[in-house]
Amino acid sequence: MKNFILLLFALAGALSMQAEDTYSYLTFETTDGTKVSVPASSLTISISGTTLTAGDQQFTLTNLSKMYFSTSDESITTGIETFSDGTLDEATDIYDLRGHKVSKEQMQKGVYIVKTKNKTYKIAVK
Repeated sequence: MKNFILLLFALAGALSMQAEDTYSYLTFETTDGTKVSVPASSLTISISGTTLTAGDQQFTLTNLSKMYFSTSDESITTGIETFSDGTLDEATDIYDLRGHKVSKEQMQKGVYIVKTKNKTYKIAVK
């Protein structure tokens, strides 16, 4: 764990010089596929116990799968709206995040892409 923390600080420190001119965001990806981007300018990173704090975002270290610098805010999804106040009865197709087509009965805990006749939505099944 100590080596991971040292590697994390070394990576963030070494890349911050390069990222300052080219990359605008530090993006964190969690084990469930969620991406959160934090502006890289004046970014401070700290670790307390098992919690990493980057800017105003907090992450549990065991839930992080990777972090990288990016040119855009990757936590903003374009083209897919959040499924709200609708029912799955309207769905023409349902896909898991690996791109596999599933039925309503096959849906387990996770995030899915639901296509209807008019729009595409993302839903989280808890």
